[in-house]
Amino acid sequence: MTSADDLPDYVRLNRTAWDGWARDYEAAGRRWWATLDPKWGVFGIPESDLRVLPDVNGLDTIELGCGTAYLSAWLARRGARPVGIDNSAAQLANARRFQEEFGIEFPLIHGNAETVPYPGASFDLAISENGACLWADPYKWVPEAARLLRPGGRLIFLTNAAVFMLCAPDEDGVPATDHMVRPYFGWHRFEWPDTDGVEFHLSHGDWIRLLRAGGFEVEDLIEVQAPEGATTRSPYTTPEWAHRWPPEEIWKARRED
Repeated sequence: MTSADDLPDYVRLNRTAWDGWARDYEAAGRRWWATLDPKWGVFGIPESDLRVLPDVNGLDTIELGCGTAYLSAWLARRGARPVGIDNSAAQLANARRFQEEFGIEFPLIHGNAETVPYPGASFDLAISENGACLWADPYKWVPEAARLLRPGGRLIFLTNAAVFMLCAPDEDGVPATDHMVRPYFGWHRFEWPDTDGVEFHLSHGDWIRLLRAGGFEVEDLIEVQAPEGATTRSPYTTPEWAHRWPPEEIWKARRED
């Protein structure tokens, strides 16, 4: 088992950060566990509108960066056999409480989604909603997802949209603007001045090249638009902004046979 001292610095930083933030996400986690049908992103757009998921009945699934694991609970209710892995022990403690509270059990692993302790070709679906796809190095977690998936398996992840990242100021809690505030090229590791966590973001071209190098065929890119009348608790985007430009994007890829 890898000791904390042997982990990359950003994994250790994010572990400490999320252990500290876990309490702030407990109420939201319980609310999403109680939601029977999936709703996506900061605006909670229903699955029936976005059509993110394939038929998961009978599939082995791995949630990379599961947090409170509500997404895996949604998959379990649809007949999947989920496994969740997360970097934060405090987040997983919340997830285990919710498993007991809602009567849905599945394996939860405390670990880094860049090195999952399962054999290759163990899963039919790898999925992440603002989990490892945002907080782990894509040049490590994408190849790991490819290793974990069976031929024909699917990778689905929701993360910040590229246009949002172009317009998001450095200051914490300040919403996206209507103009670009940073260059588009050379994205990878992002460290914000007001927070201790480390995020990762790529341009669309870099995502496509990375996925193709991992043996994936990109099947869809859903650029999420907030519907009229939408609301959000997020301080980083307003409904008006998100109706004009996507705050989040969902990549869907299939591991080639």
